[in-house]
Amino acid sequence: MEEKYHKRRKILILDPVESPRNVLEREKRRTRVAAYARVSTELDSQSNSYSAQTSYYLNYISNNPDWELVEIYSDSGLTGTNVKKRSGFSRMIDDAMNGKIDLILTKSISRFARNTVDALTVTRELKTKGIEVFFEKENISSLDSTAELIFTIMSSIAQEESRSISENVRWGIQRRMEAGKIVLPYKSFLGFDRGEDGLPKINESEAKIVRRIYDDFLSGDTFRGIARKLTEEKIPSPRLKSKWSPETIRSILTNEKYKGDARLGKTYTVDFLTHEVRKNHGERKQWYIRDSHDAIVTPRTFSKVQTEIARRRSEK
Repeated sequence: MEEKYHKRRKILILDPVESPRNVLEREKRRTRVAAYARVSTELDSQSNSYSAQTSYYLNYISNNPDWELVEIYSDSGLTGTNVKKRSGFSRMIDDAMNGKIDLILTKSISRFARNTVDALTVTRELKTKGIEVFFEKENISSLDSTAELIFTIMSSIAQEESRSISENVRWGIQRRMEAGKIVLPYKSFLGFDRGEDGLPKINESEAKIVRRIYDDFLSGDTFRGIARKLTEEKIPSPRLKSKWSPETIRSILTNEKYKGDARLGKTYTVDFLTHEVRKNHGERKQWYIRDSHDAIVTPRTFSKVQTEIARRRSEK
């Protein structure tokens, strides 16, 4: 205790003293430890890495007698540049802030977050509650006095690496579009499979459904009516759902790829941190390729459908 005098006032400064009960309870309680594992893609090699991470932490924490395992939190197939898209990560932070976790183990800073702002914000938030994050690869604890400086530098490097990867991917996609190469999400694109030459190849059993949708619409049926019939007949949707939506019907009826053309660059990613995707209304380049692959419906049929859609919209 020290004393300070200011004019006639005497100020006593009392050093903080933790109650013996709190000290005893803390000493009796084992450290509650959680771990966070993440891989950024769904590839088989990454899946193995994901399993290896979770198995490693399970054994590592369980074999320490002073530690109590809370949970192995994980996200698979998700990018690390934005924590909002990682449900496992968000749930772990919520549990920690609610007093359920004392220590979080993670493989590296890049596994924890590639976004410097997010990483610093989270570790600072946890630090206010006395919660430690330990990064094994870098051998850094978030509670160390020099951790924040080192953490800032290393997170910035990881973020720049992510930016570089994103720019390289975007460059490759643009070169591919300039060359007229078509890439479709074949697993959810009704009517086409990927051919040996890399171009869309007609899947005849699915193409029959596409042609039926075009015919039914030109016969007077609506988006909603066609969706209802396909659902009632238990025909799987493009995403293998049991229920069709009017929006799915509209998408099939307005997609130029069914007449053998391809418009590339319909959407674009705003930036590599948020991964926000927007429709391209002229903000970025687009490419239109005529007769790029075999057609499921004729250009005449496709044109008639677009005219009919416009007519019905004008009537409304």
